[in-house]
Amino acid sequence: MSAATAPSAPTRKASGRAGINLTVLGLEIRRLLRNRRTVIFALIFPVVLFLFVGTNKAYANDNAGHGNVSAFLAVSMALYGATLATTAGGAMVSIERAQGWSRQLRITPLSATTYIIIKALTAMVLGLASVLAVFIAANLTGVPHMYSGYAYLWFELAAIVWIGSLVFAALGLFIGYLLPSENVMQFLGLVMAVLAFAGGLFFPLKQAARILQDIAKWTPLYGLNQLVHAPLLGGSFDIMWLVNAVAWFCLFVAGAVWRFRKDTARV
Repeated sequence: MSAATAPSAPTRKASGRAGINLTVLGLEIRRLLRNRRTVIFALIFPVVLFLFVGTNKAYANDNAGHGNVSAFLAVSMALYGATLATTAGGAMVSIERAQGWSRQLRITPLSATTYIIIKALTAMVLGLASVLAVFIAANLTGVPHMYSGYAYLWFELAAIVWIGSLVFAALGLFIGYLLPSENVMQFLGLVMAVLAFAGGLFFPLKQAARILQDIAKWTPLYGLNQLVHAPLLGGSFDIMWLVNAVAWFCLFVAGAVWRFRKDTARV
């Protein structure tokens, strides 16, 4: 009589659509929204920043494409808030690393790429809330406005800002896996401030020295900054803006996946 063959263990597959586990995604979103400090930082800070710099009555009378300068600043602050929110949301993985969660993922069917996508989508929820908070607050003040026939731009610009902030969700994940939890948030604030200035988010690059304009074109926020303001300002579209944003997104995703795999490979 031949020896009985032991049944093979069933192969586990990640549930969800297109490889995305919807249960994990829902849990991640709820956990993020319970972090009050991160939520307040993402929602309150960009609104206060806009109220401080964007409600000057003089800006209501200065033109900026299809709207006024105050509307231009509202877009800038919405972009800054969205990038802060998504970067902070992604960087929260540093806390999971400190708690040993990355090692636990070795025994799950969740792939590195799928987990990175779930974390990025979670950060995008916070980014959307930040964009809506800035635009709603801006319109309640009554200072920023679009000219007749261009009110739809508020919705178009909100969508572009939100989708574009995905680049910085990937950056947050990369930073979160690269740095220890006790340093990541301090480092994050400094990095985002430097990138905002380097990308021309807080001042017109045309007024800067030529060398600064050349350097700005290679920074992560430059292409996205140009893309989100283009519908408001009108004029020609430069494909290099999109190339800049996509290239940095791919670089940050690759870095995040690399660091994630390094973490889960530890014993």
